[in-house]
Amino acid sequence: MKKALLILFLTLSFTFRAQVTFTDSDLPIIVINTSGQTIIDTARVFVDMGIIYNGVGVRNYMINPFNHYTGKISIEIRGSTSQQYPKKSYGFETQDALGTKIDTALLGLPSENDWILYGAYPDKTLMRNEMTYDIFRRMGHYDVRYKYAELVIDGQYKGVYTFMEKIKRDKNRVAISKLTPADTLGDDLTGGYIIKIDKQTGGSNTFWPSPYNSKVKYLYHDPEDTELHITQSNYIKNYVTNFENIMNGAGFANTITGYPSVIEVNSFIDFMIMQELGRTVDGYRSSSFMYKEKDSKGGLLRAGPMWDFNLSYGNADYCDAFDTTGYQYNFNTVCPTFSSAVPFWWNKFLQDNNYKNALQCRWQYLRATVLNTDSINDRIDTMAAILLESQQRNFTEWPILGVYVNWNYYIGNTYQDELNYLKWWFKSRSEWLDANWPGTCNTVAIENGIKLPNVSWQLFPNPATEYFIMKISEPYLMKSATFQLFDVLGREVFQAKNINSNEFVVTREGLTNGVYLFKLVNGGKIIASGKVVLN
Repeated sequence: MKKALLILFLTLSFTFRAQVTFTDSDLPIIVINTSGQTIIDTARVFVDMGIIYNGVGVRNYMINPFNHYTGKISIEIRGSTSQQYPKKSYGFETQDALGTKIDTALLGLPSENDWILYGAYPDKTLMRNEMTYDIFRRMGHYDVRYKYAELVIDGQYKGVYTFMEKIKRDKNRVAISKLTPADTLGDDLTGGYIIKIDKQTGGSNTFWPSPYNSKVKYLYHDPEDTELHITQSNYIKNYVTNFENIMNGAGFANTITGYPSVIEVNSFIDFMIMQELGRTVDGYRSSSFMYKEKDSKGGLLRAGPMWDFNLSYGNADYCDAFDTTGYQYNFNTVCPTFSSAVPFWWNKFLQDNNYKNALQCRWQYLRATVLNTDSINDRIDTMAAILLESQQRNFTEWPILGVYVNWNYYIGNTYQDELNYLKWWFKSRSEWLDANWPGTCNTVAIENGIKLPNVSWQLFPNPATEYFIMKISEPYLMKSATFQLFDVLGREVFQAKNINSNEFVVTREGLTNGVYLFKLVNGGKIIASGKVVLN
């Protein structure tokens, strides 16, 4: 009954909401003039757009001339479930007067023609998506860049919007090879593809269902289905189906013929960490992107970028998504009647000790760095400071603080309440994962061999940046020792031989950030082993 009353109140508030008299902002101002046209979701309309942006720290006024962009765009309403909300999101292309796409660098983002104006509505922090994109980039992956702005359409203030990149193939976005319809042979056929697991309303008109669960739908994203030669659409479908067949087999974990031979494992580990951390109610089964480069350039299927986290971090009231305990990959059991499902292979990964150990190591590294609670709280506070002024106008135009909006679990009376809840949820969820992620952060690789006791050693600095130093106690004589570094899957990534000094320097040799395992062997015996973190 309470929720029904809240929904009724929200409906009335749409009708009688206050109108903001908007004159100036500390954020960029985006102005769209439709000349009386209606922006719809079935076709784009050709309209005018101008941007007022006077630079960092300089105020922007509606009476200022358009000084950052002025020109034509084609625009449409975007989104699937989000179209239920009165505050719409939009997709648009920058174009010339003849309707030809024009790549343009807007608000400091790299030049392109495909953009999104995202209007957060059920996420009253206005930052769940944006925080997720920032985290995934800091983890070493591409994710969409964005700028906050305020939007005016046909003279009506629309609130705070996130001007952001659309996920697509581009040298500054998902940097894989361009695939044309003529690329149907040899290496040219093998990449690049961007696909996603999603609802059929997720953008593509064509999909293929998983042979193991028809509720799992794979959609062609870029190139779109209409841009692909039948040979190409069959190639990527067969590649993914082969991956699923491998995952369904007894030898799925074989390091030569199993899943590591067809996917980039670390990207899937990071994807899983983000889905579980956010406990996004759509996790794994919607808006879940994957991409593949040409075989000559690596060729493995990678997971990411992150997308659509507005109902994450405790912001959904169904299917246990609000609970800081439990795993989201168990969604099919929690909510078995849904029309979409989590692919079986996410659960299957956790039957492999190598995967579990790598997951544990990666989590420990991220919790010490990018996902440290203090670091996340600082990021939330920084974003809140950027929005300090504009969020007040946004919630005057859309008076939903203290009001239930589909599908809120928590309803804060103030903006600060919403931020506090986000911080609390992140901390509680992270601590549960600290205690419950499977695996141990070690491998057989660093334990193999006879250990030599009573030899003291130091490795510093740890975490390290460009180099670290290994120092052995002076009474012990080093002679033709070997130092090895392993990644979290136990694969050797660095080796130094014939070390004759009790103190030596190891440079990172181009290794990516993360947790590594080391072993120092002298005279056939292990004299030092452990973990080192590279930042």
